[in-house]
Amino acid sequence: MAANGNGVSTTPKSPLARIQTQKNGGICHDDSGKPVKAQTIDELHSLQRKRSAPTTPLDGVQGAFATISEDERQRQQLQSISASLASLTRGTGPKVVRGDPAGKVQSVSHVAHHHHIEAPTISVSDSSLKFTHVLYNLSPAELYEQSIKYEKGSFITSTGALATLSGAKTGRSPRDKRVVIDDTTQDELWWGKGSPNIEMDEHTFMVNRERAVDYLNSLDKVFVNDQFLNWDPQNRIKVRIVSARAYHSLFMHNMCIRPTPEELENFGTPDFTIYNAGQFPCNRYTHYMTSSTSIDLNLARREMVILGTQYAGEMKKGLFCVMHYLMPMRQILSLHSGCNMGKDGDVALFFGLSGTGKTTLSTDHNRYLIGDDEHCWSDNGVSNIEGGCYAKCIDLSREKEPDIWNAIKFGTVLENVVFDEHTREVDYGDKSVTENTRAAYPIEYIPNAKIPCVGPHPKNVILLACDAFGVLPPVSKLSLAQTMYHFISGYTALVAGTEDGIKEPTATFSACFGAAFIMLHPTKYAAMLAEKMQKHGATGWLVNTGWSGGSYGSGNRIKLPYTRKIIDAIHSGSLLNATYHKTEVFGLDIPTEIKGVPSEILHPENTWADKKAYKETLLKLAGLFKKNFETFTNYKIGKDNKLTEEILAAGPNF
Repeated sequence: MAANGNGVSTTPKSPLARIQTQKNGGICHDDSGKPVKAQTIDELHSLQRKRSAPTTPLDGVQGAFATISEDERQRQQLQSISASLASLTRGTGPKVVRGDPAGKVQSVSHVAHHHHIEAPTISVSDSSLKFTHVLYNLSPAELYEQSIKYEKGSFITSTGALATLSGAKTGRSPRDKRVVIDDTTQDELWWGKGSPNIEMDEHTFMVNRERAVDYLNSLDKVFVNDQFLNWDPQNRIKVRIVSARAYHSLFMHNMCIRPTPEELENFGTPDFTIYNAGQFPCNRYTHYMTSSTSIDLNLARREMVILGTQYAGEMKKGLFCVMHYLMPMRQILSLHSGCNMGKDGDVALFFGLSGTGKTTLSTDHNRYLIGDDEHCWSDNGVSNIEGGCYAKCIDLSREKEPDIWNAIKFGTVLENVVFDEHTREVDYGDKSVTENTRAAYPIEYIPNAKIPCVGPHPKNVILLACDAFGVLPPVSKLSLAQTMYHFISGYTALVAGTEDGIKEPTATFSACFGAAFIMLHPTKYAAMLAEKMQKHGATGWLVNTGWSGGSYGSGNRIKLPYTRKIIDAIHSGSLLNATYHKTEVFGLDIPTEIKGVPSEILHPENTWADKKAYKETLLKLAGLFKKNFETFTNYKIGKDNKLTEEILAAGPNF
């Protein structure tokens, strides 16, 4: 370094570092590493992504991948998907390729498919000249990209959830649900008064199936999910969902059980297939159609078709209907219930309609959550049907429902919520789109979820009722016959709107606490429940989470801490050892004392100032129970009506 006479450096100042050169040729040193292998930008992008498959966490998963080559496995997958999408009239499946239409074609499959109904083959049309791209079992991140790129109304919220819209329909359309009636289902299913099953013939089903398949085949791409129902490995069902929307694919990714890569290798042909063409309406001139919406089940073909509604809950509940049919055929009881397990292995089932506290009471930080909504009870114990939770979001708060609040993060689907345009923070109190706002997330998002979602045989069966009439006790111990009676009744009471300043409770009954989804007669499910309870020593309980000291408007709602103390006493077994006395009219056994609960509220009559009004209201509710049960009095199991008579005798007597 040169210096002037004063000793000051004369080297020019520069913000840039000095470039070091090598001796051989003076080439600049490059520390960026070896050049990439890619020859094009597309190849570079392909190196960025590893192949993977979505998985559900399982303890002790073992086994190696099948020895079949990756190319052959993909060919078989595509062949199976092409067969699923086969048109009845053309007799063949479409040419399907795996991957996004914007990407590179990987492989092609085009196969014939045989149907139950013979039909002439239609000559070649434009549909045979195009490819249908299959987006197969995409991960949540991939589905986020697809949804945000291509589906209007899809946004990422401040917590990372995917907010989306279900279109004009923001809830189920039970009056548009149809079930194919044939020689088998005519005798096996519950039809007629009170039944949720509305019939259609197979020809009409095939017309709607053809409309759905043609619509899906006309698209550049479809989403395909291959997943499972039922955590019991001996009795699980393989399901395939073919849909047009990324939102629907992510919803079912969350709600069904996600296969491991090993399980996908050997998935094979599904046991049941859903064709979700909900963006496309049904033809209203088709027989049996009463609107542009149609949700059709064909149990013989093991298929479901959705037209004219994009509400994702139709898929979830459609599969639940299927399980309500298939499982009892295996002597397995399907249940619309919550389920949790204590640290000592004691399992409790929770039944209850909307507003009864089923979610709140089955979510207990001192117990493991097996599932929040759908279960099976087999000889192996209980098992969750689903791989996720579908929670209501209206008025959701961190304080009231911390587990649900914290589960709304990346991977969760938020349906029809309203959020701030700039911050993307959700306003859960805003009902601008609908009151039926929902969140769908994998069950492992709940901290105390039990994975795998299975447990031993239940010790307690808890039937929840929010009695706005204020005459049912806070808790009653039920006999087996009473359990069947109240299970078939499925009672709660809703508070009607105000008219001229008068508020009047309205009784609501839903057979088996889920009448919209059952396929067989309610008495059959009730008999199976009683049989399993008797065999495994379970106790039935009726818990009122509603009013005390008067009906709605005059009495007060039973405090949640008291109800929790009651539930804790059921779990611990201490309530079995209590002293009981029987009530009039309903004949319920009620305890005289529960630790932490005021004894005077245990018998509802004690809390009413007007005893005459109490008796009148009690008789009124008993009359509503009797009237509702008239629908079920003529059903026979076996050669006589003995079981039904036994159940009827367990109802109110006045």
